[in-house]
Amino acid sequence: MQDLARLARGGVLLTAWAYAAGWPRGRLQGRLRSEGWQRVCRGAWAVRGKEVDWKVRARAVQLLRPDLMCSHGTAARLHRIEMLSRDDGGAEELEFATLRRGGRGIADRTGVRVHSTGLLADRDVSVRAGLRVTTPARTVGDLMRCGTREEAVVAADSALSRRTVRGIRREPLVRAEDVAAALSPRRPGAAPARRWLTLTDPASGSPAETIARLHMRDAGLHPESQPLLLTRSGRPLRPDFLFREAGLVVEIEGYAFHGTRHAHERDIARFNALTDCPDVRRVLRFTATDVFHHPDRVTTTIRSALGALGDSNGTA
Repeated sequence: MQDLARLARGGVLLTAWAYAAGWPRGRLQGRLRSEGWQRVCRGAWAVRGKEVDWKVRARAVQLLRPDLMCSHGTAARLHRIEMLSRDDGGAEELEFATLRRGGRGIADRTGVRVHSTGLLADRDVSVRAGLRVTTPARTVGDLMRCGTREEAVVAADSALSRRTVRGIRREPLVRAEDVAAALSPRRPGAAPARRWLTLTDPASGSPAETIARLHMRDAGLHPESQPLLLTRSGRPLRPDFLFREAGLVVEIEGYAFHGTRHAHERDIARFNALTDCPDVRRVLRFTATDVFHHPDRVTTTIRSALGALGDSNGTA
């Protein structure tokens, strides 16, 4: 009988391969336990010492079901598309779409979700980190069709913009027309998603900025996003939002910005530089917690500041 490690692919072994190589069922189970193999899901094991993270789980599912493609939230993680209110831990539910109908059995036994809202075409599939995955455009389209307005616009903004996600700087992944093409009118949820696509802004720098912009829009406030300003010494700066007529800058401080002493010092220097811009009369700063949990307080504070600066309309 062939050595089990030689049968594995990328450190993952399917019991079906071992049976095909002549391993008896009872003897195989004993050998797996004695050699320290780790159960990934029913029918799939990982070699001793291999970290069984979400990528390994996804690979095992795809080995068991080659027709399944990572999609929705799992595809977003692979493409580094940010999402709203998603647990970034390894135990989250894996999401797949399929090139053919079916998939209930694999979902039942491995804790994954197989979406049935629209079959995939070959053009919808790419490869990322060794996994078959829906393309960025199809991924964003799927997320927009299945989520709320806020979830949809956060995902689209992230994919449309240049971002640093989990420490990696990346370029924009899609164009708005690519996403629009993925929102086929025949697919459930496409109609509201196409409306929400008009609310996106490639200048957005984070999920918190996107949510802040949506709340301001709902409140009738329409600032510029990431405008270019110059300090008196000529240093270029791009604040998150600017109400140009009032000279009011609004900055949204994301969770990651104060993770180190250097980041905190950089943020203070940026704040001081903004106040040195001739176009700026006042700077308001809000945390991501403010934006996500106290949006009315944020918009009320902005409107009050605009009134004090003589701009009650709240336009850019």
